Amino acid sequence: MSFENPSREQIGDILAAAGNIAVVGLSDKSDRTSYMVAYAMQSRGYRIIPVNPTVDGDILGEKCYHTLAEIPEPVDIVNVFRRSEYCAEVAQEAADIGAKVLWLQQGIISREAADIAAEHGMTAIMDRCIKVEEAITMHGRTRGQ
Repeated sequence: MSFENPSREQIGDILAAAGNIAVVGLSDKSDRTSYMVAYAMQSRGYRIIPVNPTVDGDILGEKCYHTLAEIPEPVDIVNVFRRSEYCAEVAQEAADIGAKVLWLQQGIISREAADIAAEHGMTAIMDRCIKVEEAITMHGRTRGQ
């Protein structure tokens, strides 16, 4: 069976209901795509939780965690900025913390990660930019619907 991303309407529903978004691979360098995307999502009212094993301290004013398991609160979406070969491990960590959605950023595809997500009842989204999808699907919508 081939993988298919949720419809735009379903993605809009996911984003409308999203609380905490853990961003795995979020850089503390403002010129990096991960930083720019997370900043844009934060400015749209989403709670961003940085996850980067090489950063101690804060990113975007939020405490940075080294692993998903360290996050002391529920996570709705795990947004991944890591190369495809690392995504299966991230998917398992996302499952272990009870995340609802595994979101692999544009250019990132991992069938193994999507299979792990499906096995644990998570929705998988691959090769899509969360910032772009938010702009398209949330136009005229209110979060919390």
